[in-house]
Amino acid sequence: MTSIAPIACTLTAAQYRERTDDIARLAGAALRARRRIDGGVRLTFDAAARERLEAFVAAEAACCPFLTLDLRAAAGRLVLDVTGPAEAGPVIEELFAGSGPG
Repeated sequence: MTSIAPIACTLTAAQYRERTDDIARLAGAALRARRRIDGGVRLTFDAAARERLEAFVAAEAACCPFLTLDLRAAAGRLVLDVTGPAEAGPVIEELFAGSGPG
């Protein structure tokens, strides 16, 4: 039997606010495209944001283990696919919501 991680973030309210502020700054500086994909969202960033994106992916993987975060380079940009189970849809939609291209 496969264990499925619960759809719950492990951050405190203060940590969550700090994380969303960090995400907004990252998106404002480097997010260039956002589109829905099966099971989540594809976010495209400037390649110069690699270090910040890698830190974001590590941090999100630690607090939201129900998400799958796939970061890769493509055509001179960085592409981040964020996917998860259907129940994670609202969490995925909230990532980078209101920041950068929609």
